[in-house]
Amino acid sequence: MTTALFGHESSLGHVTPSGHPEQVARIEHIMAALKGPSFAALDRRDAPACSDDDILLCHPQTHLDAIAAAAPANGTVALDADTHMSPGSLAAARHAIGGCIAAVDAVLAGEVGNAFVACRPPGHHAETSTPMGFCLFGNAAIAAKHALERHGLSRVAVVDFDVHHGNGTQDLLWNESRSLFVGSHQNPLWPGTGMPEETGGHNNVMNLPLPPHSDGRLMRATYEAEVFPALARFEPELVIISAGFDAHADDPLAQLNWREDDFTWLTERLCDVAEQHAEGRVVSTLEGGYDLNALAASVAAHVSVLMERAG
Repeated sequence: MTTALFGHESSLGHVTPSGHPEQVARIEHIMAALKGPSFAALDRRDAPACSDDDILLCHPQTHLDAIAAAAPANGTVALDADTHMSPGSLAAARHAIGGCIAAVDAVLAGEVGNAFVACRPPGHHAETSTPMGFCLFGNAAIAAKHALERHGLSRVAVVDFDVHHGNGTQDLLWNESRSLFVGSHQNPLWPGTGMPEETGGHNNVMNLPLPPHSDGRLMRATYEAEVFPALARFEPELVIISAGFDAHADDPLAQLNWREDDFTWLTERLCDVAEQHAEGRVVSTLEGGYDLNALAASVAAHVSVLMERAG
């Protein structure tokens, strides 16, 4: 088996204002990095559009209606200071969610060993009824609920290593006892959530704030001491990764100092967890990462490990 790469041209139709860090070029750089002989074995698939029922796994109809109503006929509209929509944004968001759902389906069916969803907009800041932080809907949380509700899994872990706390995923899974949400992130930093005392409605949330200017050594020690033992106790049947690459030292929006080898190490160790407890089943979905060259190199490192483990 190999790794499935889910993408869709609609990601290029989600246009943000000039100078916005969450830009079309992110996908262009990622796809360029995943070309060439090293990535020839990727199973490249179009991400399908999700249904309303998929979105409603996590969000109320009022939220879906509000996002649909906000979409402009032309130009861009600001939902808040950071989050924008263009005429193609809703379609892009539907394909990003659909890609995550299709990735879960393919991995659980044994069609592929694991999967990476290279779509935008990202999702981990979208709360139950609030778009924010470049995000419209909770892509990873919806994928987790899909695995639980429609595939009958009992335990799904969502691990978020984006430099910003995944407040949206935490909100959407707060009362989901069959999930474990683990988030490592810089603190202090926007959105200001993700303290260790935020433990979920069923002790199913684990937050690991990391100080500015720390590097991969502290991250590795923290994961070894806290995250991997918690995941082993939980025994997930599926590992979903919210893969943000903005903890990279070159990223302009934060001050952690990880390098590509840190993303390689972390991906390897999360795959170890999946092999021990989940038959190797991993679905990873793109979140942040805003230095284009660092993003491309980090995604390539991440996907390379997934391909090695899928074989």
